[in-house]
Amino acid sequence: MNWRALVDEALRRRKAEKLTQREHAALASVSVPTMATFERGETTLTLSKAFDILRVVGLVDEQTEQGAQEAFVREAFERWRRLTEGLPKDSPGRFPHGWYRFDYCVEGDLKTLSLTAFEEILDKAVTRHTGWPVFWVPQRPEIAPREVDGTIECWLAPEGHEGIERGFSDAAHSDFWRAAPSGRLFLIRGYQEDSQETFSPGTIMDTTLPIWRMGEALLHAEKFGALMRGNDRAPLTIRFRALYSGLGGRVLRSWANPLADLLIEGHAARSDEAMLETAIPAQGVTARLAEHLFPLVSSLYERFGVVGLSESRVKAEVDRLLNSRSR
Repeated sequence: MNWRALVDEALRRRKAEKLTQREHAALASVSVPTMATFERGETTLTLSKAFDILRVVGLVDEQTEQGAQEAFVREAFERWRRLTEGLPKDSPGRFPHGWYRFDYCVEGDLKTLSLTAFEEILDKAVTRHTGWPVFWVPQRPEIAPREVDGTIECWLAPEGHEGIERGFSDAAHSDFWRAAPSGRLFLIRGYQEDSQETFSPGTIMDTTLPIWRMGEALLHAEKFGALMRGNDRAPLTIRFRALYSGLGGRVLRSWANPLADLLIEGHAARSDEAMLETAIPAQGVTARLAEHLFPLVSSLYERFGVVGLSESRVKAEVDRLLNSRSR
């Protein structure tokens, strides 16, 4: 393997495709520092990270189930990038202060559905524990999901784009999501913290919102898996990832829920991104939600210098989520 030649070719292709280093990193699900290390030609990267980077620019073949999910995520992110490239640079629809994304796949014996039937499944899978659920399926024609390249996708463009009237103009309500009948989903959204008047955008990360948002996503995956199950006896697995980007300059702070037990505050983020991953059984997610979320939240908090989080404190917040119901 001529490592330097591979790095140079990857760099050439990135520039030819007009990808920034940050965009290439996001497509590869690696951090920007990892991307920079790769482009310097350093050999300290793991092969898996290097392959993730090379795969984005077509230098690695897709062979595995994991590779298929990576390709789905990459195509979804590129689609969002194309949709938003015409917006002003400071438009909330482009998440100028940062974003987070969730992707998951459900593995196992799944139903084979038409796109019309699949969209009905997506509508039924929405879990309404908050006022703005993940993978929401709107019904208004101008913002309703549509069929694109064998998938169902939905882009909630910012207020005023092409005459759209929504009543929302902030990044936290400018979702883009895509779903494939093979059991793959992707969502990208801006931070709710960045639309407040009490502090400047890009300065805080709330302690409770990650628990609620990742919790909603796992609950959605559980319900989606139950609706997609092809064989009642065959087990299903959820492979879930969360990528938080734009953490640099933020501090961990209790803000969204003043009644929460998580009155934790941390230092400025030690890195600009955090990739969190888990693989869990698709059955019984609700009953074990705190257990599933605990390692993910702990890893995110560590980026802010917070250690020693207890599972009981996460469970207390999960109980609030499960007892909350939005109509």
